[in-house]
Amino acid sequence: MIFLSLCVKLSSKGPVFYGHKRVGKNGKEIKCWKFRSMYKDSQKMLEEILLTNPEMKKEWEENRKFVNDPRVTKFGKFLRKTSLDELPQLFNILIGNMSFVGPRPVTKDELEKYGENANYILTVTPGLSGMWQISGRSDTGYEERINLDSYYIQNWSIWLDMWIIIKTIWVVLRGKGAY
Repeated sequence: MIFLSLCVKLSSKGPVFYGHKRVGKNGKEIKCWKFRSMYKDSQKMLEEILLTNPEMKKEWEENRKFVNDPRVTKFGKFLRKTSLDELPQLFNILIGNMSFVGPRPVTKDELEKYGENANYILTVTPGLSGMWQISGRSDTGYEERINLDSYYIQNWSIWLDMWIIIKTIWVVLRGKGAY
């Protein structure tokens, strides 16, 4: 983590870590820690993109992310592709607002896409990895993501968690669905 921190700091101006506001268990707001992978003025860049590029605006409205996000630094692309940007979430796990396995914490805007399933998903502690991550990640739509999260909650077992952790390693090494 020290080496990655130095690389983030040397690759672009701004802080090393980024605390992204997410919704955790029982609707409690949490900061989901990550290595910063975007330029310091990424919010301003997003506003400009949404105002000037209709195709990217549509992509943002559907997925809340871009496949080729111009706000991501060169080193940030590496961090995201390898999922190393998520490593600081070990701190979230240590303080108890995340677990190793569970539905990924979402933003308030994303939670609206969950509709009547939102409260159900929020009954469990969000995880660093889960069914969605091992089943396609960013290549998976919200409806499938909700189904996967619901399946996990209904079928939880220590064996399912162990299988997800093992499969997570394989998925991360392949880099599929990460951008």
